[in-house]
Amino acid sequence: MSNSRVVVNSKLTVVSSRPVSASGKGKAHALSALDSAMGSHTVHVIYYYKNEEKWFESFDLLDPLRESLSEVLTLYPTVTGRLGKRGVDGGWEVKCNDAGVRVIKASVDATLDQWLKSASGSEENLLVAWDHMPDDPTTWSPFRIQVNRFEGGGVAIGISCSHMVADLTFLASFFKSWTEVHRHLAITHPPFVAPLPNHADDDAESLPRHAKTHSPRNMATATFKFSSSIINRCLSKVHGTCPNATPFDFLAALFWNRIARVKPPKNHHQTHCLCICTDFRNLIKASLPIGYFGNALHFSMLSQKVEDMQLGGIVSAVHSHLKGLSEEEIWSTNNEGNYYCMYGTELTCVCMEHLVFEEENESLLYAAMFGNNEKPIQVSCRVGNVDYGEGLITVMPSEEGGLSRTVMVMLPEEELAELSKDEAILELEPAMLLAGSVVSGGPLT
Repeated sequence: MSNSRVVVNSKLTVVSSRPVSASGKGKAHALSALDSAMGSHTVHVIYYYKNEEKWFESFDLLDPLRESLSEVLTLYPTVTGRLGKRGVDGGWEVKCNDAGVRVIKASVDATLDQWLKSASGSEENLLVAWDHMPDDPTTWSPFRIQVNRFEGGGVAIGISCSHMVADLTFLASFFKSWTEVHRHLAITHPPFVAPLPNHADDDAESLPRHAKTHSPRNMATATFKFSSSIINRCLSKVHGTCPNATPFDFLAALFWNRIARVKPPKNHHQTHCLCICTDFRNLIKASLPIGYFGNALHFSMLSQKVEDMQLGGIVSAVHSHLKGLSEEEIWSTNNEGNYYCMYGTELTCVCMEHLVFEEENESLLYAAMFGNNEKPIQVSCRVGNVDYGEGLITVMPSEEGGLSRTVMVMLPEEELAELSKDEAILELEPAMLLAGSVVSGGPLT
C-alpha cells in the first residue's frame, strides 16, 4: 500500500479540436543535432495556482479547460505528433500524425499551502507524468500533462516532454498559449517550427566530453525565493566591481561560491568549474522567437578559484563570461560530434533571464493566467536524469516580478543539508519551499 499523497485518478489522451489538414497530415519535422544530444534528459514545468477564480473544475469532457487545451493543440501539430527515425540518415523526426497528448488527472492529500511547505523535491516529481521512451516510440507521447487537484481547491498543472524535442522556453511558451486560448486572447508567442540554422565549422575545437558516472547519486532539491528588494540591495553591494550585474550573475556567483565550500575537495588549491546553460534565441543574428520548437541552449564552462575570491569578483567573472559569448562559439558546438554530455559531471547553472520582459516587468512563466487576475503562486522548472553529476542550479523569475528570483538547487543530500544552513544565503532571508525534511531552518512562506 502506497503512502503517497499524490493519487492518480485517471489517464486520457487529448487530441486537437480540429484535425491536421490533409496537406499537413503526414508532414515531419527533423530534429537538430542539438536536439538529439539532449535525448537522455527530460524537462518539466509545474504551475501552482490557488484557483480563486474557480477556472479549474474537473477537466472532464466539455470542461472549459480541457476544451481550450484541444483548441490550442490545433496550432501545435508537433506537440501532438510522435517520434520516429528518418529513412535517409536515421536521424530523429517528429511525425505530425495528430495522435494527441497524454493527460493524467490526480488528487493530492494536502492543501496547496501545506504542500509547498512540506513536500520534498522527490514528492514534487509526483506532480508530473513521465514514462521513458520505449524502443518503439511510434505510439509514445513525447509531451505529457498532469492536472493535480489539492484539498481546498488549489491546482498544480505539470507539463513534461523529452528534452530531445523541446527546451524549458518552448514548454513555457506553449503553456502560456494554452492560457491565452482559454481566455480568448491572441497568442503572444506562436509556435515557430523550422530547422535550426547550422553554421558550424567542422574544424572548430570541440568542447570536452564528459561521461556519466557509473551510478546515480542520492540527490535532493530545495527552492529559495529572493525578494526584489533583497536582490536590489545585493546588486548595489557589487556595483563597484560589476556595475552591470544581473540578478543571475549575482545568484549564480553566490550559490557557486557557497556550494564549493560544502563539496569535498578534488585537489589542493582546486579550481572549481561551473557549466552555464544559456538560451541563445536572442544571441544569434538571425534570432529565434520564444516559440521556437526545439532546443536553443548553449553550454559553456567557467573555471575559477571561487573559494579564494571575493563575491564581487565571482559576479564579475560570471557577467564577463556571458557577455563574451559569441555566435561563432555557439555554432561551433552545433554539429554532430562536437557535443559533450549536457548537464554533465560539473556543477551546472541554468540561466532563465531571457524569460523576463523588462518593458512589461513580467516574466513568461508568471504571465500564464487561466483566470483574468490570477497568476501562478509558484512555478518549478526541472530537468530529469541529471542525478549523476555535481548538481544543478536553476535561476528563474519569481512571482513578485522585478528583480525577484527563484533558485532551485539539486545537490547530493548531504551537501544540500549543509547548504541550507549557510549563513551567507540565509542572511538574504530567502523563503524556502519544497525542501521537505532535507532543509532545516530558514523561513517558509
